[in-house]
Amino acid sequence: MIGLLQRVNEAAVHVDGECIGAIDTGLLVLLGVQKGDDEPRARRLVQRLLGYRVFPDDEGRMNRSLTDIGGGLLLVPQFTLPADTRKGTRPGFSTAAPPEEGRRLFDYALQQARAQHPQVASGRFGADMQVSLINDGPVTFWLET
Repeated sequence: MIGLLQRVNEAAVHVDGECIGAIDTGLLVLLGVQKGDDEPRARRLVQRLLGYRVFPDDEGRMNRSLTDIGGGLLLVPQFTLPADTRKGTRPGFSTAAPPEEGRRLFDYALQQARAQHPQVASGRFGADMQVSLINDGPVTFWLET
C-alpha cells in the first residue's frame, strides 16, 4: 500500500459540487492499493500515518505525530498512485490492485483509521473527486508498506 501524505493547514474533497470530507490542520493522504496488498499492510500503513512525526514541536523540529497534535486525517483513494511509470510517456496500471480489491482495502484502511483516531474524513472510491488543500511547509512524504 502507498500513502502519499501531505501536512496541511486544511484540505477538502468534493464530489459533484458537494463537500464530502474536510479537515483543518492534519494530514491529507492519497492512498493507493497495489496488487498483493492485504489487511496487515493496510493496518501497518494506518499505524504509520497516525504515528509519523511530521508536525513541529516547540523547537520547530518534526517530532510530533498526528495523534500527538489531535489533527484531522483525510484519506483519499488514488488508484493512479501505484502506476508503473518506468517506461514511455503513458502510465501503466498493471501494478494497481483490481478495482474491487482496491475498494475493499481502502474501506478497510478507513475503518481502521476511524477506530483509532477521532477525526477521520474520506474521499469516495471510484468517484471523480476535486481535492483542495493548503499544504503546510510544504511537507510531503511517500510511505509504502
